[in-house]
Amino acid sequence: MITFGRQICGDLESASTREWLVTDGLGGYAMGTVSGLRTRRYHGLLVVAAPGGGARQLGLAALEPVVRIGDRVVRLATDEWAGGTVDPAGHVHLAEFRLDEGVPCWRWDLGDVVVQREIAMAHGRAAVGVVFTVLRAPRPITLELTPLCTWRDAHGERTAAGDPRVTPAAGGFAFEDAYRVTGPDWQPGGDWYRGVYAREEAGRGLNAAEDLWAAGHFTAELEAGGTAEVTAAASPLDRAVPTAAGLVVAARKRARKVARQAGASDPVGRQLALAADQFVVGTPTGPSAVAGYPWFGEWSRDLMTSFEGLFLSTNRPDDARAVLLRAGATVSEGMLANTADTGTLEYNTADAALWFVHAIGRYAAATGDLDTVNALAGPMREILTRHRDGTRYGIAADPADGLLTQGKPGFALTWMDARVDGRPVTERQGKAVEINALWISALASAGELLGDREFTAAAERAASSFRRRFVRPGGAGLYDVVDGPAGDDPTVRPNQLLAVSLPHAPIGDAAPVEACRPLLTSLGLRSLAASDPAYKGVHRGGPYERDYAYHQGTVWPWLIGPFADAARRTGVDTTGLLDGLELHLGEWGLGSVSETADGDAPHAATGCPFQAWSVAEVLRVRQSFAAPARG
Repeated sequence: MITFGRQICGDLESASTREWLVTDGLGGYAMGTVSGLRTRRYHGLLVVAAPGGGARQLGLAALEPVVRIGDRVVRLATDEWAGGTVDPAGHVHLAEFRLDEGVPCWRWDLGDVVVQREIAMAHGRAAVGVVFTVLRAPRPITLELTPLCTWRDAHGERTAAGDPRVTPAAGGFAFEDAYRVTGPDWQPGGDWYRGVYAREEAGRGLNAAEDLWAAGHFTAELEAGGTAEVTAAASPLDRAVPTAAGLVVAARKRARKVARQAGASDPVGRQLALAADQFVVGTPTGPSAVAGYPWFGEWSRDLMTSFEGLFLSTNRPDDARAVLLRAGATVSEGMLANTADTGTLEYNTADAALWFVHAIGRYAAATGDLDTVNALAGPMREILTRHRDGTRYGIAADPADGLLTQGKPGFALTWMDARVDGRPVTERQGKAVEINALWISALASAGELLGDREFTAAAERAASSFRRRFVRPGGAGLYDVVDGPAGDDPTVRPNQLLAVSLPHAPIGDAAPVEACRPLLTSLGLRSLAASDPAYKGVHRGGPYERDYAYHQGTVWPWLIGPFADAARRTGVDTTGLLDGLELHLGEWGLGSVSETADGDAPHAATGCPFQAWSVAEVLRVRQSFAAPARG
């Protein structure tokens, strides 16, 4: 349980930088802050996802509570407006926030009256339940709840331009035929809340203001122990919706089941199992995972990098098998589509397909299921032969040494794929170190799994070439890229860790680990050494500033996985390596691990507050620490 008292809840800055998340298992979610302030355009109680999470619509943005105690009126919501005013400021009455078995819960202490709110989503349906309970009251009180509504793309805003279409529905109303809201004693109304402000969007250099429609209000007369329930559910509007209280009970029951299935034996392990579960989604073609909340959908690179932590470390072999079979059916010219978040399928990654072969190897090692491996033999062979012979974007094995080269001017195909004004920040064209580590490991793994001596021989040749070409003189670690347009790149980056950490790693000594030690922070590894002239220590500002810093020093928590594996394999001490990341579970995206953090201390979190591969690698490594190290 993650819990905060008045000193956090009552401080707007502290409470508004801690975010909670509940998900529906489809890519949709409810999300907000401890204070109740909506700081992002993405915050809301009902965010509805298209299959795979690539597109989302924000529906019910908020439910504003007002308590009437006799003649006394207390507004419990917290809102910020474009002029800078915070009104109401209900957070000052918050005595407690807790995240209990994945269910966020608030308690407002009004003296002789204490009111609690809990929020949960259905699993497998875009529906949310909000339960208010009067925990203490000497006499009956009146609770009024005003739904603030919209229906717009989660990445944008909507402003007042004619009144929305609101129609009566049993126990409440339907908003533009997109979702239905029900609760006690509905009284229709209608007014625009203009200039609702999202401070995080302003900090990201984006439009920060929008208008929301106050559709009316629900009312309940409650004594101590009484409850008021509101549910919101996306279409079809005629489908029955569970009670809000039922959704809360079901969410806690599911949380216990997820932790039990994962074999989690301590609070951190249980929380990580719940965090991993938030990314796993059902799609019409089978299970998958979204890369991060609130703005990412399904990305194949992220899915395959996260695969072991999300599915194998949590004991979900059936889902793991289905993920692999689904991905195998999409292979095109030996590549996996990276994402459809941009509206079209994009085959623009040099590593996703290699991570896919890695995932097959980890699945086989964990389950012994060779039938599935055999079913995937065709996609594996296509990936390796097309990479050897040549596929999109100049990806091909160099006949001279068997190493994989990739790239063409203007494209960034590795995971360091940020672009500014259409130009890659870290193009890394040539033979990139982690791409070749993945290539060698994929060849060796396929050689073992398929009994193919040709792949095994290719792996051995490439590994020999790797050691000859990538090892820097004097034991200074590995080059980041060799045979690039500008020659060999000695930039100190964490990518070299994969050459030691992967199951069939070509390097077996600790030099890359020691070379990367200056990159290590308590939240992960910097993407570039602080001593490099191109280093950017802060990942903040507008889109240009953030994208330029993305892989130029910004800390990435997922890299703790390769570092831990490489360190343990080479006998480097890992004492306390995960301490900072475990503490991070209560610092920003509550119960989860952020996408990134500033390179400079104190390494404030940035990017997505809830990121799949960050959670997956912390979970996987934490489990591996309980097992003997690989030699």
